[in-house]
Amino acid sequence: MRTTARRGFTSHRDRTHPWKEGRVNRKRCFSGGDVSILHKKKIKTTKTTFDSRGKSDFFDGLPDDLIVCILCKLSSSAASPSDFINLLITCKRLNSLALHPLVLSKASPKAFAIKGKNWSESAHRFLKQCADAGNVEACYTLGMIRFYCLQNRGSGAALMAKAAINSHASALYSLAVIQFNGSGGSKNDKDLRAGVALCARAAFLGHIDALRELGHCLQDGYGIRQNISEGRRFLVQANARELASVLCSTTSSRPWLTWHPNQNHHHLQFRQVMGGGGGGGSGGCPLLSDFGCNVPAPEAHPANQFLAEWFGIRGGFPGNELRLCSHSGCGRPETRRHEFRRCSVCGAVNYCSRACQALDWKLRHKLECAPMERWLAGDADGDVEGDADDRMVGVQGDDDHALIGS
Repeated sequence: MRTTARRGFTSHRDRTHPWKEGRVNRKRCFSGGDVSILHKKKIKTTKTTFDSRGKSDFFDGLPDDLIVCILCKLSSSAASPSDFINLLITCKRLNSLALHPLVLSKASPKAFAIKGKNWSESAHRFLKQCADAGNVEACYTLGMIRFYCLQNRGSGAALMAKAAINSHASALYSLAVIQFNGSGGSKNDKDLRAGVALCARAAFLGHIDALRELGHCLQDGYGIRQNISEGRRFLVQANARELASVLCSTTSSRPWLTWHPNQNHHHLQFRQVMGGGGGGGSGGCPLLSDFGCNVPAPEAHPANQFLAEWFGIRGGFPGNELRLCSHSGCGRPETRRHEFRRCSVCGAVNYCSRACQALDWKLRHKLECAPMERWLAGDADGDVEGDADDRMVGVQGDDDHALIGS
């Protein structure tokens, strides 16, 4: 009779013939080839189990050069600082490789679009690290922040000069504004000829504000021999490039092209499909109405956006009796009293450059400007600080609007 199995015991058959182990014992008696096959099956099974548990990390097997190449592509196409910061906090290896000088040197301007309220020492170190890696956008952005916000004039100007040497158009134009105004120094530190030379270089590289500034300088004879026709040509070229840049940036939104009569000629308006708004409002591009068209205003550089937010948090006043440029897309503050020139009609607004004055005139100030008796009386009595060099004639025609030093 077969012995029944009890708890803790095996049957008589199990004790005499261990069938559970019989297969293994038979396998061990096979030839060496079978044993090798068994080992391969065991290894394969073990590897599959290892992968299913998620413990295998093929990322560690990728070479550093390949990862750095991928990170360079990512940093150069980053649309915001978070796109790059999220990479740094993923893992230790990505953190170390993302801070490789080659990756930092390729970072896009959008990666440095830091909010004024989020400024910190870590953000300062990151920008400094990118600038040391040779990123010209980081040099320009950090230079603007140091020069205007942190009031570290020498270091900020040196960083902007480093970017300008590498043909950074915005840095060249910013240095031109500094030369025109004598920013960071006294009124006697102005160098109009140097400002015109820097504007010419930035204009050659396609900087729209530099083209517009150079056009005004030629029209007014400001720091250069007067040439009205050549100056007007630069202003028309600035408007044309502004139109081309806006059209390229709004291609995905499919703007409509409509015609609207206005007195004796047709005006061209670009209306956006998205948003339901027309291009004829104050949100349009300020100077293109000269040609009968109106498109969205170009986006300001991240450095200018940071300046505007930085001083906006502080109430819009950079210091004791100092003023900001009245053009909302600029953000530059005065570095001394009466550095910027004031509107000669109303005296209520002031600008760091004629380019900012021309932009704000068409965008906003044209609808608000009105003579102020107190300002005109003060001008007539000679109480206004400034000299003849500070007077700048406006653009011919509809843009005839003057600035006077205050």
